[in-house]
Amino acid sequence: MPAAAGAERRFPALNLQLRETLTARDLDLILIALPIDDPEVETLHLFDDRFILATKATRRNQRLRRASADMLTRDRLLLLEEGHCLRDQARSYCHMLTPEARDSFGASSLATIVQMVANGYGITLLPEMAVASEIHTGGDIRLLRFHAPEPKREIGLAWRKASPRKGDFIQFAELLRDVAPRSGTQALK
Repeated sequence: MPAAAGAERRFPALNLQLRETLTARDLDLILIALPIDDPEVETLHLFDDRFILATKATRRNQRLRRASADMLTRDRLLLLEEGHCLRDQARSYCHMLTPEARDSFGASSLATIVQMVANGYGITLLPEMAVASEIHTGGDIRLLRFHAPEPKREIGLAWRKASPRKGDFIQFAELLRDVAPRSGTQALK
């Protein structure tokens, strides 16, 4: 069942307005990567979103079963430009990288980065939840899970502590957990 249909059925009076943007303080409820360092904001963990290594599909990497952290030091790492929290999350995992790999490229969208990877300009870390919507290129991209412990980020909801709607937000979190796909990469083992 699509998330919108589930929301309408369980919350018929809900007026859900979705916006993809940089984090703003005037929203009632946000779906965001946690943690948030703000004493005025309350958060609720929804799920962990693992990072997947995306690389150009080649004969050399077809035999690989898993990615390793040292793979990130050998190729150009393609990340979103400064200001995107996903860039910061990926960089925190890649703290061992050399400066030239860390600062080699920045793009404003994951779609651009995926195309760069498909054309052999480097590798990237994709959030697992974005794989299904970003990978459209048939066999051009090879996706690899990392050896344990897998890098991940925490996804949750956040709202102002003073909001009188906390109960509604907790119910909405339950809905999201019910309708959200468990994995964007079931094909990866």
